[in-house]
Amino acid sequence: MDERPYGQTSRAAQSASGELPDEELMRGLYAEHAGPLFAFVLRLVAGDRHRAEDVVQETLLRAWKNADQLRRATGSVRPWLVTVARRIVIDGHRSRSSRPQEVDPAPLDSLPAADEIDRALHRMTIADALGDLSEAHRQALVETYFKGRTVQEAAEVLRVPPGTVRSRVFYALRSLKLSLEERGVTA
Repeated sequence: MDERPYGQTSRAAQSASGELPDEELMRGLYAEHAGPLFAFVLRLVAGDRHRAEDVVQETLLRAWKNADQLRRATGSVRPWLVTVARRIVIDGHRSRSSRPQEVDPAPLDSLPAADEIDRALHRMTIADALGDLSEAHRQALVETYFKGRTVQEAAEVLRVPPGTVRSRVFYALRSLKLSLEERGVTA
């Protein structure tokens, strides 16, 4: 049997043996066409060597699957290999562009959890509702509820009688409740 690669096998050796075995055909294809095919594909994939190697490998696999067709071909099989390789690159490009681009999930780690978002939205709604109150009512609520002062301490800070602080807190809470209900917040 002739040990020369596929492209260099003599016609006499081919006719004497009938057909080339698949292994010999593939060795011959690889020896003769893998280098130029790799260089061609490397340009198509913008210098990505790993991708180019995968495409050449896939092209030679398809050549092996179509060995009967290649044996019957007259002339060089390189145009067939180049066409197959180009189509593999195009198909790969199309499949990557048809699916959503993968993104890094790291920025999602910095987003607050749902509980924190709900709490922040709730605080913003309360702040807006507090803005609807009069200055005197808002001060009475801030001193008693937010700063935790007693009615007596709040009265001293606001320089009003303790009864006035109690009255302002009562009416402020009633107004705040109505304001929050208008915003869709229920107690």
